[in-house]
Amino acid sequence: MQLAFIGTGYVGLVSGTCFAESGNRVTCIDIDAEKVKRLRDGIIPIYEPGLTELVLSNIQAERLTFTTDLAEGIAKAELIFIAVGTPQGDDGAADLSALWAVVDGIRRSAQEPKIVVVKSTVPVGTNSKLLARLNEGSKFAHESASNPEFLKEGYAVEDFMKPDRVVVGVRSKLAEQRLKKIHEPFLRTNHPFLVMSPESAEMTKYVANCMLATKISFINEMANLCERMHADINDVRIGIGHDSRIGFQFLFPGVGYGGSCFPKDIRAMIALARQHGVVPRILESVDDVNEDQKSRLFEKIREMAGTDLKGKTVALWGLSFKPRTDDIREAPSLVLIKQLLEAGASVRVHDPKSIQNVKAIFGDKIIYCDKAYGTVEGADVLAIVTEWQEFRNPDFDIIRKLMVGSIVVDGRNLYDPQTMASLGFHYASIGRATVGPA
Repeated sequence: MQLAFIGTGYVGLVSGTCFAESGNRVTCIDIDAEKVKRLRDGIIPIYEPGLTELVLSNIQAERLTFTTDLAEGIAKAELIFIAVGTPQGDDGAADLSALWAVVDGIRRSAQEPKIVVVKSTVPVGTNSKLLARLNEGSKFAHESASNPEFLKEGYAVEDFMKPDRVVVGVRSKLAEQRLKKIHEPFLRTNHPFLVMSPESAEMTKYVANCMLATKISFINEMANLCERMHADINDVRIGIGHDSRIGFQFLFPGVGYGGSCFPKDIRAMIALARQHGVVPRILESVDDVNEDQKSRLFEKIREMAGTDLKGKTVALWGLSFKPRTDDIREAPSLVLIKQLLEAGASVRVHDPKSIQNVKAIFGDKIIYCDKAYGTVEGADVLAIVTEWQEFRNPDFDIIRKLMVGSIVVDGRNLYDPQTMASLGFHYASIGRATVGPA
């Protein structure tokens, strides 16, 4: 099938590439000429495991092309997917300006009736407004549908190829049939293809993200309480996780969620609820708890290293909001770095993939290290912010020799407290007792 994807960000590039991999001819469209040029050359603007190889192979097979020409890109498309960004606006609601610009462009450029499918995360009711705007003054009767994505950064290609479910919001059998046809190769293990109204599909995306964010804020709040009550959050997590009604997913305490989805989607739902006269008490609390949690590592560093951090050196392992991505949007590391700099500390950082993105924000205010062990050299404190695999089993004898201090503040609970104490560290984590050498 001939497909067009408008927007070559995270969602558009991954989705378009995966559809090309299953045999479709896909044209990805973007207004950024330099980005399109780089994509044609096989240079991928994001880090996502497995994506580069798929892009290159499908370019070579001539199933995947890139252009800045909207009219050319959609001319033969049987489905047009909109995958532009919907960032948070000043009022917390989603900013749909890019979406509306695309809709207007399709209306002007289309030379035949089109089915326009929204992949972007948009407020409930957007699809209905889009359809009206798409057909306003048009000589064609265009259709619109919704097809929200449920991709985890770091696992997006795998998630797309092996989805838990596919959700589509449609108004016609034609749209349903075309969407089902292109998704069938990914649903051969009988995972469901769920058909509903566009409004329900839009709501499904937001509710899913809000539920997952709620689980994270809940376990973080319980972890903070465990510290006061001399309980161990890991024991508690295991104790509740074996309840089939609760489970273990998204119940790992840490320093708060970040990324491009959860923060803005929670706030968009808060804004949407208020617009419709609903007081979103749970969602407001989820957001508040998460923002507070991003300061927990700084608070622990001050508790252990002293309130005056001037002249102290703090090493950070992990900058991206989660492992297996270079995405630092809303990352807890950015909050910690800012707090440490304001307190007068020197900051040394390491991350396998996102150094350049952080450098674009902080410039020469901090020291960037290409090796994990080099980061801790001369440090008073080591802070674990992101749980990259390479941080799980380091050589603590080397770390102890390189550091001038002995404080390790672990925001991801990677290490055993008693083992850390026996190795001579003063060790703090999330929801567990702080320990030190005997």
